Amino acid sequence: MRERSLALRLTLTSALMAALILAAAGLLLGKLFNQALERNFDARLAAVMDGLIANVEVSPEGAPVMNTALADTRFSLPLSGWYWEVTPPAGKGQTDAVSGSLLETRLVPTPAQLALRDRDGVARFHMTDSEGKALRVIERRFKLFGGAADYSFLVAGNFDELKAERRAFHRALSIVLSLLGLGLLAAVFFQVRFGLKPLQSMETDLAAIRSGSADSLHGDYPSEIQPVADELNLLIKSNTEIVDRARTQVGNLAHALKTPLSVLANEARDSKTPLARKVMEQTRLMGEQVALYLDRARRAARAQTIGAVTPVDEVLAGLARTLERIHRDRAIIVDLSGETGLRFRGERQDFEEMAGNLMDNACKWAKARVDVTMLRAPSADGRHWLVLRVEDDGPGIPAAERAEAMKRGRRLDESKAGSGLGLSIVTETAAMYGGTLELAESAHGGLRADLRLPAVV
Repeated sequence: MRERSLALRLTLTSALMAALILAAAGLLLGKLFNQALERNFDARLAAVMDGLIANVEVSPEGAPVMNTALADTRFSLPLSGWYWEVTPPAGKGQTDAVSGSLLETRLVPTPAQLALRDRDGVARFHMTDSEGKALRVIERRFKLFGGAADYSFLVAGNFDELKAERRAFHRALSIVLSLLGLGLLAAVFFQVRFGLKPLQSMETDLAAIRSGSADSLHGDYPSEIQPVADELNLLIKSNTEIVDRARTQVGNLAHALKTPLSVLANEARDSKTPLARKVMEQTRLMGEQVALYLDRARRAARAQTIGAVTPVDEVLAGLARTLERIHRDRAIIVDLSGETGLRFRGERQDFEEMAGNLMDNACKWAKARVDVTMLRAPSADGRHWLVLRVEDDGPGIPAAERAEAMKRGRRLDESKAGSGLGLSIVTETAAMYGGTLELAESAHGGLRADLRLPAVV
């Protein structure tokens, strides 16, 4: 996927949303697991609490006495993290009863911890023992038979023993969510590629139109894209109709102007007065200007045609044969070389005119040979270009005069026939297609002309 592409945006956006949702799901599932683990642990402590209450009696002095030891031996191991305490009511002075695991230490909850109780009157909280072990503690007030007030029953379990279980769950959860995330990313990538495939098909069809192999979009597009395809087809049709109308109007204008100018010229030719000569001069200038601008309008209309493609090899081969015959008395050789199979994105007539002007100009000034080379030009904008290079072994043009030579009607040497319009016509026509013409010194010492034009791959 290219940078700044729609596919990349959709994929990254979906991946980000999936990552956020999976992260939130991981946090929620982790919290729910911890809560379930804590509830299960509290149930185990509550079972110990029930057994403790059942085995504690009150001595005649009011002190709690454990009749039978608990079956769980962890409450007998010193500082094991599993403890119980039975504390008489405050201010009575009786001694308390504790598990053997506490030794000489005691668990002293804070008033804030004991203040938060559920509907059954049980306080649940966390604390640490003297060894730094994390404890889960439940505390309940219960009035024993023979006791004057409520006794405090406290049972604590080593909550650190659940660390391994929690780590295993979170590790498994992370692996599952990661695999799920990768699966979602693959699904998103497939969905984006599949969803945007009609746009790629439209791009291919448009390229076919520009290359001349198709005249409209004929693909079976989804309902969201079909209106765009219909509008593009209407735009292509409208463009073709506008170009055709422009050609027709240009032709009609040419015929409409030629007849009155011919009549004026014929009438003035029969008279020898100064006015007649002036009329002849001006009608000739008017005819040249009309021909010039009508020709420019025709070339501009052709340059806007969508889908016109011209095979370069065929045109150059024909021009080379024609020019060699025209200049056979001077034995001029026109040599064609370079890449083959190149195609110009434009009208054949325009390419013939540009290539013909350059090659004819080179033949006029060449001593013995003209080299014509076709090259494929690289471009940073992604478009395809070709370069027509025409070189001769003539006298060439000094660097200071090359810009002047491309101006309309400028001739640097009157010894050769011509109107001085050739290079300027090539420059104007190339510019209509977005191309350029550059003049330099050839390898044979003459002039080198590089014509850069859009190409079709």
